[in-house]
Amino acid sequence: MKRVIAFANQKGGVAKTTTTLNLGVALAEKGHNVLLVDLDPQGNLTMSQGFNPDAIERSMFDVLVHKLPITEIVETAEVDIAVASIDLAGAELALSSMIGRERALEKALLPVREAYDYILIDTPPSLGLLTINAFVAADGVIVPVQCEYLSLRGLVQLQNTLTMIRENLNPNVDIVGILPTMFDKRVLHSREAVEILQENFGDLVFKTRIRKTIRYAEAPVKGLSVLKYDPTGAAAEAYRDLAKEVLHGAKAREHA
Repeated sequence: MKRVIAFANQKGGVAKTTTTLNLGVALAEKGHNVLLVDLDPQGNLTMSQGFNPDAIERSMFDVLVHKLPITEIVETAEVDIAVASIDLAGAELALSSMIGRERALEKALLPVREAYDYILIDTPPSLGLLTINAFVAADGVIVPVQCEYLSLRGLVQLQNTLTMIRENLNPNVDIVGILPTMFDKRVLHSREAVEILQENFGDLVFKTRIRKTIRYAEAPVKGLSVLKYDPTGAAAEAYRDLAKEVLHGAKAREHA
């Protein structure tokens, strides 16, 4: 079952990029063909695989705005990645006057959907036009949420946006999982935040907890996923556990 999954949260610094990359590599370890799509003008996903966004001549901007085939900007590292550069910051403005602007990414992915088992989209920390493009192109959304109270409030806004997308643009998109990140089991507030998530979202909350560790900061500096940087460490195992949950959820939906 081929899946397009967007990773979204309008709050920054919640491990969206970390999750997109490391889940993608964990799925590839299990034999799946994976494409990562960097839809964030900051280009952190691109940098996390060792590419310099400032040196990239053609990127997702050209795909969305100039309709360049996405295959022209796919680079191969640990997995395939459709790269971003700072030009992408101008995409919202350039797209805003176009008819069908919310479907630019969906159309760009059509020619490659069959080539990949999983296409994972990293979005900017906002609910603007780039994120809306990701929602329209996606079958599901995974929301990384930092384990603190204020982070939980943004989920309501994200849900409202998804409701509008379902009503007007993509009836099939919904949250397929909420991932607690920066979890510290020693801190009561962290544990309480997870409890609140579970009370409100039940089975949507992944059992995997992404804990705080310096490994997640060290790996991108080397242009590597944490699975390649520290293959036997707890940080890598967490994303392997998440991959199992995502695959199990996909199987369950297939049989539903």
